[in-house]
Amino acid sequence: MIVGKWNKSVILTYAGMLFAVLGMVLAFTCGKINYAMCCLMVAGVCDLFDGMVARRCKRTEEEKKFGIELDSIVDTLSFVALPVCIFISMGLTKVWDIVIFMFFALAGVARLAYFNIDTADSEKAVKHYTGLPVTYAALIFPLVYLLFLPFEGDVFMWIYRAAIVLISVFEILKIKVPKPTGFWYIIFGLAAIALLVVYLAVI
Repeated sequence: MIVGKWNKSVILTYAGMLFAVLGMVLAFTCGKINYAMCCLMVAGVCDLFDGMVARRCKRTEEEKKFGIELDSIVDTLSFVALPVCIFISMGLTKVWDIVIFMFFALAGVARLAYFNIDTADSEKAVKHYTGLPVTYAALIFPLVYLLFLPFEGDVFMWIYRAAIVLISVFEILKIKVPKPTGFWYIIFGLAAIALLVVYLAVI
């Protein structure tokens, strides 16, 4: 016997985590920021659909609780730790960058903990999130990174710093963010695929 749950209801969550780890390796050891961004986006797609897959599986109460806890832990790795690894690989290594990363990480884990106690009940229909979900980093950061094409050097770096701070603030603000449903799953999925094509073919 081994601990944990390893059935198909959590396979996408585990897959997202594996891509996050791969992204960290690519960012730190190879300096492949574009591929690390691709891993971030794939992790985002996995997170987008893992709940849908899980709900279609027959699960025990223990498996449901495990899935909820696993999702938040993997989100911390994929959408907090991986982005910080990418930021550092981009050259954001000043003292103020470290402070920004600390704020980003603090906001992210606080947002995830709040989600766990407020909306993570699998039996509860959720129409809105409170605060920007950390998973939105999977699209926002790759999009902002494309600004290095028209902007260069310090200008681009300060734009990126501003984006990190803004995302951190919106994660902990009490604002209502609609939960993607139905058609929006297709929109987000297609947006991720389009960005992946840009990163693999152009950058």
